Amino acid sequence: MNYYALSYRNFRFAGRVMRLSSLQTFLTIIETGSLSRASEKLNITQSTVTARLQALEDDLGHTLLHRQRSGVSVTASGLRLKRYAEAMSDLWRQARQEIALPDHVRLICNFGVHHSLWTGLGQVIFENICQLRPDIAVSVWSGNSSQISDWLDAGLVDIGLSHAADVKSNQSVFELAADRLVLVSPDPQNPIAFDPNYIYIEAGTDFGRQHATAFASAGIANISFNNPLWGLEHLLQNGGAAYLPYRLVEQHLASNSLFILDGVPEFTRRVYFSRNDEATSQWQWLDQAIRMI
Repeated sequence: MNYYALSYRNFRFAGRVMRLSSLQTFLTIIETGSLSRASEKLNITQSTVTARLQALEDDLGHTLLHRQRSGVSVTASGLRLKRYAEAMSDLWRQARQEIALPDHVRLICNFGVHHSLWTGLGQVIFENICQLRPDIAVSVWSGNSSQISDWLDAGLVDIGLSHAADVKSNQSVFELAADRLVLVSPDPQNPIAFDPNYIYIEAGTDFGRQHATAFASAGIANISFNNPLWGLEHLLQNGGAAYLPYRLVEQHLASNSLFILDGVPEFTRRVYFSRNDEATSQWQWLDQAIRMI
C-alpha cells in the first residue's frame, strides 16, 4: 500500500478530512525550528500557527511537538506523521502542476533520477521520452536512491533511475548496464601510490569495500565528494586523480583534458530503472525509450 492510500485512511478524524494547511504548517514548524519563524515564513500570525498545530494534535490525539523556549522538538508521533505529511504535500503540489497543464498535453511523466545518473544516462532517457511522446509533459526530480524508491511507492514519480534495487509490490525493477568507474587525472603521469591530491568520490558500499582493499596502504583522501559532478569539476580545476563514471569523463578523455591512469583496477556500480506499475501500465512507449539507450 502506498503513502497516499495510508494517508487518506489515517487522516480522517471526527468525520472530516484533515486540512492540508495544518499539515503544511506542521512541516514548516519542523523546518524552521519554532512557531514564530514558521509564522514569518508562512506570512500568517503566530496565533494561527498555534491554532493549526493544536487542531492537528487534537484530531490525532497525540502531542506532535514539544514547545520550549529555545524552539520545538519533534516527538515520536510527530516523526511518524512527518513522512505522511510530506507525501501528501508533495501529492498536492503535483496535482496542482498537472491540472495547470495545457489542454493539448495528455499526461505528465514524473521521472526520479539519482543526482549522479543524470549526465550521460538520465538525460538520454529523458530525451528518448520527449522524442517518442512529444505530446506529454516530463517532470524530473533529483534525489538519492532511498528518496526515489519512496517517491515511486507514494506515486510521486512514475519512473526512477537509481543505484538501488528496492523492489516493492507496486514496482518493477530492471537492471541496466553498470557504471564503469575509471581512475582519471589531467596528468597522465600522475602518481598513483600516496597521491596527496587524490579525490575520493563516494560510489556506494560495494565500491567503498573494493576500493579499501585495492588501496589498503594509501591512507585517507583529504578531499571527498558524494556527487561525482562536483568531484569532476574540482578535478579539472585543481588536478589530482579520482575514480569517476566513464560516461561522465568520456568527452574529456577524447579531448585529452583527462587521462585514464594505467596499472590500477577498474570498478563498476550497478544501475537500476524502476517503474510504478499502476501509473505506467498503459505506457507501451516506455519500453522503447529504455531500449533506445
